[in-house]
Amino acid sequence: MGFLVPPAYQPVVRHTTLKTTFTGLQHILSTAEVPLHQYRGIKYATIPARFRQSKLFTSYRSSTDATRYGPICPQPKGKTVEEGLIAFSGAEPSAQNLKQIESECLNLNITCPGGLTRESRIPVMVWIHGGGDRGSGSHWLYDGGPLVESSVRLGKPVILVTINYRLGLLGCAAGPKLLEDNKLAGEEGVGNYGLRDQRRALEWIHHFIADFGGDGSNITLFGASTGASDILGHLNSSLNASYPLFARAIVQSPVIDPNLPNVSVIGVHLSKVMSALHISTIHELRKVPADKLVNFPAGPRAVDDGYFFKNRSPEPRETAEAAPNHPHVAEKLTAQHIIEQHIADTHGTHPSRISVKALQILHHNPLALVPRPPAPAATQQPVIMGDCAYESFGYAPAANTWTPSAVVRRVGAICQSVKKANALLRAYDISAHTPDDEFPERLLELINDARFAWPVHLAAEKFRTSRLSQDSGGVWRYVFDQEAPGSDIPHHSTDVLYLFDTARPAFAAQSLIPPPDHETFYPDHFDVDDEEQDDDDVPFDNSAFDDASSDDGELIPPVDQYQYMAVRDALQARWIAFAYGQAPWSPDKVFVLGPEGEAGERGSNIFDSRRRTVAWRTALEPLGPALVHKVGLELSNGPSGGAQFVQRQQLLEEHQLQQYMA
Repeated sequence: MGFLVPPAYQPVVRHTTLKTTFTGLQHILSTAEVPLHQYRGIKYATIPARFRQSKLFTSYRSSTDATRYGPICPQPKGKTVEEGLIAFSGAEPSAQNLKQIESECLNLNITCPGGLTRESRIPVMVWIHGGGDRGSGSHWLYDGGPLVESSVRLGKPVILVTINYRLGLLGCAAGPKLLEDNKLAGEEGVGNYGLRDQRRALEWIHHFIADFGGDGSNITLFGASTGASDILGHLNSSLNASYPLFARAIVQSPVIDPNLPNVSVIGVHLSKVMSALHISTIHELRKVPADKLVNFPAGPRAVDDGYFFKNRSPEPRETAEAAPNHPHVAEKLTAQHIIEQHIADTHGTHPSRISVKALQILHHNPLALVPRPPAPAATQQPVIMGDCAYESFGYAPAANTWTPSAVVRRVGAICQSVKKANALLRAYDISAHTPDDEFPERLLELINDARFAWPVHLAAEKFRTSRLSQDSGGVWRYVFDQEAPGSDIPHHSTDVLYLFDTARPAFAAQSLIPPPDHETFYPDHFDVDDEEQDDDDVPFDNSAFDDASSDDGELIPPVDQYQYMAVRDALQARWIAFAYGQAPWSPDKVFVLGPEGEAGERGSNIFDSRRRTVAWRTALEPLGPALVHKVGLELSNGPSGGAQFVQRQQLLEEHQLQQYMA
């Protein structure tokens, strides 16, 4: 699937700082009224070696082809999380078959309105994709065309950037041996390579998006699932505390682990991988083919290495002491300094001795020497945060293998307290005698709250408390309860489907279904202009999503056209308004999206009715985040999850060893 672009006019950006001309393409949604351009596969950083920090890339040829997606990070075969949850009724979209090259996977894609200039300076939205150890910012689900088109029609045009970064072990491996190896290479810290890649992409955008028409000092970072978890990492990083590169953040259904392991703890996992491969040195580990290495479980996504996260990091250093691989630290950094630093990194020459070489690269262009726009103030950025109603839907196969008595025993063993275990089970109406037809739903409710809903609530409340105490950026909460087209369930990443609008359902069979009176059904909703947004003739792949039939045989899908458009338009409009620095809704309210097309601000009483807040207070709070996380993790893995994981790991390691020895 994806967007096929017919031969047409090719837009170009003559970049005054990077001294190259980027040649892009017209998006398939581009019209004379709303021209849309896209620049694909732009390299933003280089990887000097596996398990090393990436470096900003600035050495382009005079002409750069940006009409094709670049390579993505090597990853295990299989569907992404989003693909696995979408209910396709017809033939599934064909695979994109993007190249997987470890050394060349750090690239980004820019979708922007046509006709922009350096003086346009419109807001920039940067998407961090989720999917764990699978996925990419080049996936067709995240194509920026529909969202950017909506921004133009709303009168608030934005530029949308999606990025690729290192995943799995390639993006998070860490351990004492690797830490020592990195120190010898002059690097501070270890692990968090995917997070650092994302930070490097933000650097590139911050410094170089101006020639595409964007404002590098007005970036909104947004993402879902593990991508949202990464955003939480950036919000709590030492670099963000000393020099933020984004103005605000949107955190959608993050997968939150309250336990941040240190280097020694996470190093045990890396040692097991190396032992399975019969290797003992980092040098040997770097020689293992990437397609073999990525099939090993990645382990924790982030590590407390003493540098990346602010609660363990040293105090911010003065500019004069800044590490050479962090050009963004300088207060009055110019494009010349950026390229000088790149030359120093590349050729081993101290920046103070290469001014002539830098000027040759810049061709004495005065615009390139103008200082970049001022960075955001070093404060806590405003945040939108929320979750979907049925995040645990993806764990249903494993949850269905439990019996009520087995869950009672397992929860008791984890809690190590009869009183607390009973309170937890009672809050979710689970006992050894729970009827079989009712038990799976109740168990999934417990898993949902333990792994998603309650951790998201805790994180939002923590942000709100810290911002109130420091009189800084606000926190806005939303709940997404709108059913996904096809499955009739607001599962994990359903909000992503509505936000990007790239898997748009076909509504031809619903033309006879009149829309309800929205003012009567949902007062205080966000107004939309259906005529402006009605672009169903756009040639998307609309084979997705199952239909349902009413008793009289009439074809009525679980989500009709009106519901889809109402939620999509409200979601897009609020996110885009936030990117413009506007309050998306009243901060003392919660914004609800769904069910059945509902969209609007609601009070705390509505939030309590949409989420199991009483159970949180009575059963989860006494256990604490770490223990609740463990309960959710073990229950979502199934009764034999631990044993099955060990067995799978042993089989995988034996298979990998055979391949490696061959």
